[in-house]
Amino acid sequence: MLERIGTLAAHRARTVLVTALVLLVAAAGLGFGAFGVLKSEGFDDPGSDSYKAKHTVSETFGGTPNLVVEVRTGGRPVDDPAIADAGRRLTQALAAQPDYKDVASYWTTGSPALKSKDGTKALLVARSPDDVEKLPAPVREAMAADLAPKGPITLELGGDAPLSPTVTGQVGKSLAIAEAIAVPLTMLLLVLAFGSVVAALVPLAIGFVAIMGTFAELFVLGNITDVSVFSINLTTALGLGLAIDYALLIVARHRELVHGGMSVPDAVVRTVQTAGRTIVFSAATVAAALAVMLVFPMYFLRSFAYAGIGVVIISALAALFVAPALLSVLGPRVEAGRIRGIKGVQGAETPFWARLAGTVAKRPVLTALPVLAALLLAASPLLGVKFGTPDERVLPSSASLYKVGESLRNDYSSNEAHAIDVIVEGKGAGGDLSGYAVRISGLEGVARVDTSTGSYAHGTAVPAPGNPRLAARDAQLFSVSSTLVPKSDAAQSLVKDIRALDGPQNTHVMVGGVDAQLIDTKKAIADRVPLALGLIALTTFVVLFLFTGSVVQPLRALLLNGLSIAAAMGVAVWVFQSGHLSGPLGFTPLPMDTSMTVLLFCIAFGLSMDYEVFVMSRIKELHDAGASDTDAVTYGLARTGRIVSTAAMLLAVTFIAFVTSSVSFLQLFGLGAAVAILIDASLIRGVLVPASMRLLGPTAWYAPRGLRRLHAKVGVSESPSDTDERILV
Repeated sequence: MLERIGTLAAHRARTVLVTALVLLVAAAGLGFGAFGVLKSEGFDDPGSDSYKAKHTVSETFGGTPNLVVEVRTGGRPVDDPAIADAGRRLTQALAAQPDYKDVASYWTTGSPALKSKDGTKALLVARSPDDVEKLPAPVREAMAADLAPKGPITLELGGDAPLSPTVTGQVGKSLAIAEAIAVPLTMLLLVLAFGSVVAALVPLAIGFVAIMGTFAELFVLGNITDVSVFSINLTTALGLGLAIDYALLIVARHRELVHGGMSVPDAVVRTVQTAGRTIVFSAATVAAALAVMLVFPMYFLRSFAYAGIGVVIISALAALFVAPALLSVLGPRVEAGRIRGIKGVQGAETPFWARLAGTVAKRPVLTALPVLAALLLAASPLLGVKFGTPDERVLPSSASLYKVGESLRNDYSSNEAHAIDVIVEGKGAGGDLSGYAVRISGLEGVARVDTSTGSYAHGTAVPAPGNPRLAARDAQLFSVSSTLVPKSDAAQSLVKDIRALDGPQNTHVMVGGVDAQLIDTKKAIADRVPLALGLIALTTFVVLFLFTGSVVQPLRALLLNGLSIAAAMGVAVWVFQSGHLSGPLGFTPLPMDTSMTVLLFCIAFGLSMDYEVFVMSRIKELHDAGASDTDAVTYGLARTGRIVSTAAMLLAVTFIAFVTSSVSFLQLFGLGAAVAILIDASLIRGVLVPASMRLLGPTAWYAPRGLRRLHAKVGVSESPSDTDERILV
């Protein structure tokens, strides 16, 4: 198959390129429509109690307040007559807007919970459209003129409604900045890596095809199912990264063969046979690692699987068809625009990597132990890892949403904006529910329980009118305000305590709110992590067995790759959870974002397997040609070390640019992925792979007799006649 593809690329190159161009134009036409069908949510488990509660509240009870406007008076009391008058008119102006419901404020309700402890700030709450980013223009214009003469009064917007559009907008701006940094720098490094301007265009061609093709795939899927807009970011980063990886492999092998005396057409065919085989197995391992995200119920994670699988497959196809066809058409002109003094990546041995592999082979234990110790030390922060979900604290501290969130956590007696929603459904829901409300109000941390018939606090009814909006046919909504910090351990414990209470007879109880969503998200991911890890291990084992014919090599790869990822994630915990570097990077330390941690693991594992296949392809090629185990490892690493390290450096630049983001979970992903790539390409490939291969010796290629026979039938390998008989030792 690979020989036929190579022959097609060598002898029908223009036909291949014209076909690819037609497909690219069609993909671009579809792909640009992807931005209009993708969504910005998808962090919740649709089968969870909290998700169902959220939709019941919205559909049955019309929703709960999701917009908070904090009025800051510059130190003046909110009960000052002028301030109070302005506050009432602000409330009336917002209530007059057709899309804003249940508008209330401290000045219209007198609720102490809506006034800060020091009396200098007060809240206005409302149900608003989910995509609101700022107050309606008529309200802003009227209040700007009205409040200006009354002193330093400011309005800050907060709540759940503006969070998603604000974060999405910040992500878009951050990625534009990151790309403005990464793309020019990557292009410069590509020219230096390839040694010529024309050769450096090959990965750009592969990347453009992969990105446009995946955009088209996302457009189609976005019209069929829910797909997250954040999958666009993975498409661009991974598309360019894999294009660089595969182009380096193709061009290096092609150069090696041409410099060895082969004609361009023969070199193209041979390149596809050898480097193409590596690309096929690399794509299979990376796609398998990303595919496991399909087991998670949140479409935010599933979207990355859609994008990841698509971009990997299309990158591999472009590398197998487009890149060889370009090399065939360009011929010697691929070296045009050479940079004087820059040799560019080649397929021949690199002395540094040969010396490193030789040193490790002589003293495998002595060289491996310090590296193992360093990686285990780097992984140690994982022992104290905590997980959470994104909120306004992923934004810069100067953001209005951040300011309001901090104020709600610290300056008010209870958090009205993040009340716990308790829904009671069933025929008994219309009966006497006061006993249940009393039991909830008596739980530690509960400030007040509001129902359709009255309010309760500290295990007893309090003088307050009921809210008829909290009652529906065969359903009641209890709004539970607490004194606890949202998403804290204590707040999550309160949700668990409420769920542990027996509900009214003949009813079904659901508990929602941000704390319930956090609990359910963590449980949904934790329940599926064993399955995901099992699938990754199984698919990796199968693919690497088919690639190497050994049962030891997949186990070694899983162990070493797991170690490198643990170290990278430990660094991420040390930085983003513990808060080291929070000053220079400008983020707020938070528990690790649950979904982003899963994504980081899958991306890092897939790329580590990418480099594993790159290195093992040459080692196995030399081993099959008769080289000793030591020589196969030494010269295999010598021929691939520079390719892997160059690819890792270029890809790390793309990811490290995310650290410039103003959204902390993008910083986490960028830094974590970059660290994982660099650790893998240096310490794992340079030290632990040759050390482990030296210690294993011939055992590294062991497989039971039955599996050897199976590999002989179904394994994909070069035939003896195709194997390069010349071993450079």
